[in-house]
Formats: sequence, C-alpha cells, structure tokens
Amino acid sequence: MTTLALSQLDGREATLLVKRLIGNAGLSREAVNEIVERSDGVPLFVEELAKAVLESVDRDNPVAAVRAASPDGYLPIPATLHASLIARLDRLGPTAKEVAQIGALLGREFGHELIEAMAQRPAVELSAGLDRLAEAGLLFCRGVAPRSSYLFKHALVQDVAYGTLLRSRRQELHARVATVLDRYFADLVDRQPELLAHHLTAGGDLERAVAQWLRAGQYAAARLAHVEAIRHFERGIATLAALPASPARDEWEIELQLARGLSLFTVKGFEASEAAQAYARAGELAQQQRDADQLFIAVYGLWQANIGSGTLGGAHILSDRLLHLTVGTADEGLRLQAHHTAWTTCLFAGEPLAARDHCEAGRRLYDPERHLIHHQLYGGHDPGICAGYMSAQVHWLLGYPDKALAIGNEALTLAKQVAHPLSLEFVLMFNAMLYLDRGEPELALQRLEMAEMLVAEQRLGLVMEPRFLRGAALNAEGRFKEAVACLRDAFAGGLGARTFRPYGFTRLAEALTSEGQHSAAIAAVRDGMEAQEETQALRWSAELYRLQGIALIGLNRLEEGEIALEEALRVARQQQAKAYELRAATNLARLWGERAARRAAARDLLTPIYGWFTDGFDTRDLTEAKALLDDLSV
Repeated sequence: MTTLALSQLDGREATLLVKRLIGNAGLSREAVNEIVERSDGVPLFVEELAKAVLESVDRDNPVAAVRAASPDGYLPIPATLHASLIARLDRLGPTAKEVAQIGALLGREFGHELIEAMAQRPAVELSAGLDRLAEAGLLFCRGVAPRSSYLFKHALVQDVAYGTLLRSRRQELHARVATVLDRYFADLVDRQPELLAHHLTAGGDLERAVAQWLRAGQYAAARLAHVEAIRHFERGIATLAALPASPARDEWEIELQLARGLSLFTVKGFEASEAAQAYARAGELAQQQRDADQLFIAVYGLWQANIGSGTLGGAHILSDRLLHLTVGTADEGLRLQAHHTAWTTCLFAGEPLAARDHCEAGRRLYDPERHLIHHQLYGGHDPGICAGYMSAQVHWLLGYPDKALAIGNEALTLAKQVAHPLSLEFVLMFNAMLYLDRGEPELALQRLEMAEMLVAEQRLGLVMEPRFLRGAALNAEGRFKEAVACLRDAFAGGLGARTFRPYGFTRLAEALTSEGQHSAAIAAVRDGMEAQEETQALRWSAELYRLQGIALIGLNRLEEGEIALEEALRVARQQQAKAYELRAATNLARLWGERAARRAAARDLLTPIYGWFTDGFDTRDLTEAKALLDDLSV
C-alpha cells in the first residue's frame, strides 16, 4: 500500500469537481461558488454538498429548476457536512434510514446475512433500503445477496447514521446484535472476538463483555497483533470500572493486567512504565487473592520492568524472590523462569560466573514443546532462546570467544525454528553485540539490519538502542566521525532499556579516543560511570576504566592513565571477566613496553593471560595481544 498525502483543493479544483458532479443539472454560478466556499477544499465535503443540493431540487418542478439556475435563487445548502449527511439520509425515506442505522451499528463494513438477521424486515424491504443507500452513493455493495457485503463510503457516513439513533434504541440494538452473533455467527465471533465484545459492552452486558475483551486481546496477541491486543485489554479494564467490587471482578482484572503488561513490553520495550504499572496492579490483586501462579507472573513482570528501567538493585531483589518461591517446587517451568531472571540480572550486574550457572540450569530445564507458550506469559520472549544468546554473552566475557559464537548460532537456529518475532529480534541484537566484541563489524551490521527490519515489520519494541551497535560497528570500520555522530544521536533518541546506557557510553568513549578527542572521551567515561552507578549495571565497569586510561595516555597524563588501566585490570580479575582482563593487560603492557626498563614486566604481565586462552585466536583482541607479545619478545 502507498500512502499519498493530499492537500486541500484550491478554488479552481473544487469548482471543477462540483461541475463534473452536477453535470447538466444547471445550478447557478452563485450556487456552485457557495458550495465551493462552504466545503473549504475538502473533497468529501465538496461531493456531499453538491449531492445534497442536487437531491433537494425537484426535477419534476419547473419552478424549482428555474430557481436553481437563477443567479439569485435560494437553495438550502447545509452549513456542515454532518447536516448534509443527515439531510440526505432523511430524504431517502424511513426504511433506508433504519437500514443505514442498523448497518452503522454493525460497523463500517457488514455482511448481508448479518443485517438480514438484525433488520427484522421482509427481504424485499431490506433489499430496497440497501439499494437506495447504494444508489445515493452512501453505501458500496460487493457481491450478490445473500453473499454480498456492504461498505459505508466514509467513516463519517457511518458515524452520522449511528448518531441518529436514540440511546435506548442503540443499546437495545447492540444487545440484539450480540445475541444474533452468539446464536448464528459462531465462526465470525471466533475470527473477530472483539466484534462480540463491542456489542456486549454497548448493549450493557458488562460481565460477558469483560470476558470477551480478554478473549479478543489474547486472540490478537497470539497472532502477534499486540497493538490491537493492548486496545482490547484496555477496553476490558475500562469496562470493569462499571462493575461492583467482587473476587470475580478482581480475577478478571488480574488476567487483563498481566496480558496487557506483556503486550506493552512487546510493543514499547521493557522500559515501558505502563507495563510496570500493569504488573504492579496485577501483583497487588494476586496477593489479595492468594493466587500463587498469577503472583509469580506479576513479580516476573515487575522484574522485567526493573531491568528495562535500569534498576538492577530492584531486579536482584525480585529475582531472588522468584528463586526462593521455586525452591523445592516440582514445576520445571517456574524454576526455568526463576533462573531466567537470575542469568540476566547476574550478567548485567557483572557476575558472569553466576550468570553462566543459571544459563546452564535454564538450558537443562528448557523443553521447546513443554515451554512453547512461555513467551505468552513471561517477558514476551522464549526462555530457551534467551538462555542461548545470554550464555553466548557470558562465555565471551569469561574468555571463550569461539564457544560463545557456537552457542549464539545455536540460539539463532532455535529462534528461527520457534518463529517468534520478539525472540528473534533479541537473539539478532545480542549476536550483533557478540560479533562486535569479536572484532567482526560486517557480521554485526548484518545481524543489526535484520533485527531493525523485523522490528519495523512486526511493530516491536527495541531491547536496546540499535545505534549503540551501529556506532560501534562504524568505529571498528575506521569511520570514526560517523561513529561519534551516530552514538551521540543514540543518547538523544533514548530507545531501548536503560540498563544498556553504560554500554553505550563505553562505545562512545571508544569512538572518541579513536578520533583523538581524548578530553571528550574522558567526559563520556564519566557519564558512563554515573549511568553505571544509577543502574548498578557493572558489566562494563572494567571497560570504562580501560578507556579512561587510554584517553588519559592520549593527553600525555601517563601516570593517571596507568592507574586507570590497573584499576581496569583489577575489576576484570575480580569479575573473572577474562575478555576484559586481556584487553586491560594488552593496553597496560603496551604502555610499559614503551619504556625499555619495563619491557620484561610488560611481557610477564601479558604472557600468562594470553596463554590462558584455548580458543578464539583469530579474534581481534587475541591477535592484537599476540602481535604485542611478539614485539616485546624482540
């Protein structure tokens, strides 16, 4: 489909349109001008006013025809489009008007069989009414009755016809539609559950309406139409407000809020505050209801919201609570999801060994068939796929670049088999991050572009700001100025979970040092450390110190730079993050190696850490370390 933006018609264009519509009707120039002036250049209004005027002229009355053609003849031109449409409906007669009202109640488009069941009129009268509406251009007919369908020419036509119904009559008709749909159109209700929900709500059957809105939202979410699902869940919650307080009412709200929270995560990302509010409300009600399963899902949702908002302290507390709740339980699904919260929290918090243990536990518990619907309950993504791409991150950090790549590729294969869009987006984004850490920007960009295309096609939220990855790739390709601009734009955009902000600042500091902007790089490091303190996302702490050291050395503040590199080395060793330890040791050994008296110390620093590695020798960090060692050995 192509969207074409149209501006208002100018006077010449509107006049031409009116003249083509009236044909040989012989309206005066003054009448034409008045139509043009009142329509304000809106094509629909031009057309409707012209038709309203034509229909008001009695073709069998010579006097009326003469007045229409005379310069000073009066014609009742409606002042508004609304008035024009009402006048046209009234002139079509009571049968056609009632048919239009019932059709408007059914929707912008409706089928012959449904309006036939609703109209309660003889078939001849119904057909005559539909024909009059079609002849007047208010309704379009497709097909031949009884297999025909009808479409109002414009939503405004439907609105006007609907608005002419009295409130009591409107409610009565909606209730009748709900009964007819339930009794005779089960297939239609199965395909469009929101249709029945709408008529139950408007018909005053609120308890059934709430249940139907929940069903409609679940139906949409299962088909990945989460934007529509959110609307259905919110209609259900709004309908609940008219019901008296009761345990049953609270049970409906819990289900609606949990489902709404999940769809909000999918569409708006884990940082969506509305999702956090939905889970908080569901958790409060589930606690009152003493419903352990729903309380677990609500706490999981709150944990996910804490990850998205960059509150690792709160995420740790909630993750520990879920782990405690599952101690001794035989429910493997609950244990899997408790480990799910822990591996994510521990990785971001700079605890890769603990994260690895939880990933391995999750991968052992996960079964693609038994846990197939978990993405519809917890965080909107598949736990087995998540265990894979997060395990890949952990293994790279712990010093196994090739094993990390193999696990990441397994996760991608699983994601393609499961065919769940949000899970596929996540694995593509995290694998792009992995390729960047391995020093393979071309592959990173390929994965990133696939993820961005998926996000646009499926209307998904972003797990992280994609320009963090794109900027890092540009920097790795030597396009330093573009990289800096891209990364600065990323912070202005504010997309993705706040937990990744420290990562973004490491990439910005890296690009700035590459471009030689060392003072700006130190400022970026400082911002990264502040973001790290706010979020408690300590995973990139060693990198921030390392990049600070490189920038200080670039400013010839060698002693301060050395201290920063030593701190990077200390943090990396404390976290047992071998990948960051290698980087910090390489930079420190390069600094020491520039002084003859410290070349031996440089070699002694770098040799054991390089010798520890067992794979990934063709990756960027290890090849740089090997080249430096060879130079130090001369």
